[in-house]
Amino acid sequence: MASRHLSRSVVLQSLFESDVMGAFSAEGITAVLDRNLASAAADADASFARDLASGIFEKHDELDRVIVKSAPQWPLDKIAPIDRNILRIGLFELLYGDKGAVPPKVALNEAIELAKSFGGDSSGKFVNGVLGTVYREIGEPGKADSAKNPAPIPHENLGGVLLVSVSGDDIQIALVHDAFGRWTLPKTKCLENEMTDAAARRAMREKLGVEVALTAPLGEHEYIAHEPGVGKVARTVGYFLASVASPVALTCKQCEGLDGVRWFPVESLASIEMYADLMPIIESGISATKSA
Repeated sequence: MASRHLSRSVVLQSLFESDVMGAFSAEGITAVLDRNLASAAADADASFARDLASGIFEKHDELDRVIVKSAPQWPLDKIAPIDRNILRIGLFELLYGDKGAVPPKVALNEAIELAKSFGGDSSGKFVNGVLGTVYREIGEPGKADSAKNPAPIPHENLGGVLLVSVSGDDIQIALVHDAFGRWTLPKTKCLENEMTDAAARRAMREKLGVEVALTAPLGEHEYIAHEPGVGKVARTVGYFLASVASPVALTCKQCEGLDGVRWFPVESLASIEMYADLMPIIESGISATKSA
């Protein structure tokens, strides 16, 4: 039986090669795909692979617009080429594919498996986040309509900021203190049609009383919150880096749910009550600051 999973892998390699070599055209993709199919295992479904690749190229402008909308904190040219093309495959099958042959849930799972096999350490999570957002927006097609299935958890997008003070070898970060007794990074919910970078700037202004330019995206943090009267809420926070030359005064102007704000030297972070799953974001920002 011909393997469509293998065929998707061949299509991904062909799209990736065409993309990074500057030959992302119908002719360029076809030439690379034919060469890769010739050397692929015998159970690859060549017809499926060719239809998939040609469909993705035909719709790639629309697919790229969906990527930009669904991952606003990541400009398209800053997304790793392998992740960018995995998203194109997954989105094409999710939005334009034959739902009878490839159900939406299968399209999602196949793209995530490609990300785990060919992408970096965070590719699976990134692809899952983007495709999951699109899947929810189009009404979760194919999801069983059964009372046994729990209602989908509401989802919110937020923007957050890592504000760093750099003065010689002294590096400090600005943190806010929440109602649960932990220090954390300032963040705020995206308003309707608001991008996460705009929300991050608002968070910096409202929670820290500082307004400077954002310098780089730091990635996403996903977690489940519990809100009174609502219950579980899935949140995705896009974090951004910003910096000042010295520890400027901090003033929490809109502090609902917060009771403190202050600077911390990076060497003191291990000794304070923080959310451990934020450390990769903080470490990434500190690393970027030191290498700037």
